[in-house]
Amino acid sequence: MPPQTLGYSRWMAAAEEEYHRLLRLLAGLEADQWQAPTDCDGWAVRDVVAHLAGAAASTASLRELARQARSARRLGRQGDLVDRMNQVQVGERRSMPPEGLLGDLDVNARRGLAARRRIPAPVRAVRMPFGPPLGIRPLGYLMGRIYTRDAWMHRVDLARATGAALELTGEHDGAIVEDVVAEWAAAHGGDYDVRLDGPAGGRWSEGSTSGAPLRMDAVDFARTLSGRVSGDGLLAHRVPF
Repeated sequence: MPPQTLGYSRWMAAAEEEYHRLLRLLAGLEADQWQAPTDCDGWAVRDVVAHLAGAAASTASLRELARQARSARRLGRQGDLVDRMNQVQVGERRSMPPEGLLGDLDVNARRGLAARRRIPAPVRAVRMPFGPPLGIRPLGYLMGRIYTRDAWMHRVDLARATGAALELTGEHDGAIVEDVVAEWAAAHGGDYDVRLDGPAGGRWSEGSTSGAPLRMDAVDFARTLSGRVSGDGLLAHRVPF
């Protein structure tokens, strides 16, 4: 059975649930855990949260998105614009204590979700040049898939860095993973039979499936396609997060 993709309204529901889970995880951290290194090069836990708060703020208003982009361009031309915007988000929150970051994320997540839900379908369909690694995509791809996937993957990063329990369910996390499988399958364009274990897992296939299925943990599969873990063969085909 081929995997199913999510529509925009379901992405918004997933984004709302994802922010709830992020905030629950972060509320349980001790002070020293905010300084723990993560799988994101050069970022501690507090830096990941600063990025998430800044990214949420960028979705809340076009003015803020444009301001972050201008600040990123002033950093020079080295690296992708998205990476430089991430630097701006983290740098501007460098002096915030953990409780300040939590409040910033909470407020901006709620404001950003409201704004994302208000984007009309014709506007979401407009294709825009986002630069690497996204390329030219509809605005709805960024506001639906990417911001939600980014938050989800960073929750995985935070759980791994701190040892906090990673809350996973088939209804929420499984739907996100299934959408990742669908985009990955379209990217490599070949036959596949993949079996992913864990609460977010499932089994999907297309074309000839006579060989042994590709089997691994669902979260590890997503981490591999995000580039956090190297992969070969079909797993070398990356998916944007």
